Amino acid sequence: MTNSPLKNIPSLSHPGNASADHQLRSPKSNRGLRKLQSAHQLSTNYAASNAPSLISQQRLQQQQQQQQQQQQQQRTVSAFQNNSGPQGPSSSAVSSHHRTRSNSDAVLPNVTANAPISKRIPAAKKTAVPQLPHDELESMVRQGPRGDVPNSLQRLRYLVLIDGLPADGDGMSQMRIYIWLILLNAPPLSTDAYLELIRRGASPAYSKIRNDTFRTLATNPLFKRRVSEASIIRLLNAVAWKLHDIKLESLPDPARIVSANELGSPELQHASPITKQVPASTSLSTTEGSEAGGSSDGIYVQGMNVLCAPFLYAARSEAEAYVAFHRFITRECPGYIRGAMDGVHKGVALVDRCLSMIDPKLSAYLQSKNMEAKVYAFPSVLTMCACTPPLPEVLQLWDFLFAYGPHLNILCICAQLVIMRETLLTSPSPTKVLRSLPPLQAKLIIEITVSNLRKIPPDIYEELVHHAE
Repeated sequence: MTNSPLKNIPSLSHPGNASADHQLRSPKSNRGLRKLQSAHQLSTNYAASNAPSLISQQRLQQQQQQQQQQQQQQRTVSAFQNNSGPQGPSSSAVSSHHRTRSNSDAVLPNVTANAPISKRIPAAKKTAVPQLPHDELESMVRQGPRGDVPNSLQRLRYLVLIDGLPADGDGMSQMRIYIWLILLNAPPLSTDAYLELIRRGASPAYSKIRNDTFRTLATNPLFKRRVSEASIIRLLNAVAWKLHDIKLESLPDPARIVSANELGSPELQHASPITKQVPASTSLSTTEGSEAGGSSDGIYVQGMNVLCAPFLYAARSEAEAYVAFHRFITRECPGYIRGAMDGVHKGVALVDRCLSMIDPKLSAYLQSKNMEAKVYAFPSVLTMCACTPPLPEVLQLWDFLFAYGPHLNILCICAQLVIMRETLLTSPSPTKVLRSLPPLQAKLIIEITVSNLRKIPPDIYEELVHHAE
């Protein structure tokens, strides 16, 4: 107690007046003395207790762990030296300095005293993470096929059938138009080529096009919000010019040349020369061949406006929609745009024949009510079911048709009738029921179509494949 802090406190009284010390002290000095006495008592009690601090306990535990690890390492080295014999390393060669061992140096639990030091375990081989179907589709679109092209196309078709294309609630997919172009085998086209057709102005089918475009999916808000009537007019007009040029190239006598003004289009003044003499049997108008009952190729028929609508909705530009649409109507279903639309009439007749094989009872009932397919199925055949909402389901159904062939649209129409089977059989007037088909259910329609394929004989299926040519 010789070093008590109380001895260092200065006295508040005069040195010669010690008897009056307690009377001269103020309450403030008393409180200071009490605080110092309390602090001195606490420090004395804490020093008297021998309990180490928390930091000291942690350091002690670390030292004990290090000592245990060093002892274990020494036992391991001693066991190795005993097993090595005279040829093994001598004990003098082992350094007496030991470091703190990390976790990677820890001895395996299954190491015995008679076994040598185990080798480092090799790192586990990286297993290939299975690729998701949508990632595989995106890889095919961005990087192209890997290896064999036919097998890659078959794989692409299978993924479209089983998993479908990723899309949002409005049916929009960033990959759809590119997969359509791949499945249609559409060649690349410069945007300038499409713009060149636009600059040529109104085609010979312009008036017919304007009479139909304002009715294109008029009640579909999704389509109206994304695609304007002007886009439909430009696309159909460009296709009409392209079909017009193809027809002129096939004429037998290209000798006589006329100016563009003689065909009523001043935009053609600087275009390539065209022929003036046109055979009487060949019509350059839009639907005159259909009205006259001819079979020559037309440049526009009613229904092409609905047929081009899904392309404009799915494409990211008009040029992409033009390439896909032109390729589709000229390679997959040229008979649908022919003047007399003979491909559509063949398809309607095949609906009746296929339905009689898929569901004979339903087919007989409709026939008894004079409900042939030409009464209710003509728009669905002509537009590949694009006339039936909702539009996202149409796009999903078209994914399947482009993957395995647009001819399967006939069986898709039969599948819609099978879905309505109970309603049709119990209705005394199926005409009212079939006046407008119910909303599309693409996934269910595809499942029924695939299951009904085995019921179609090979000869009828051959007619399905070629009916739109």
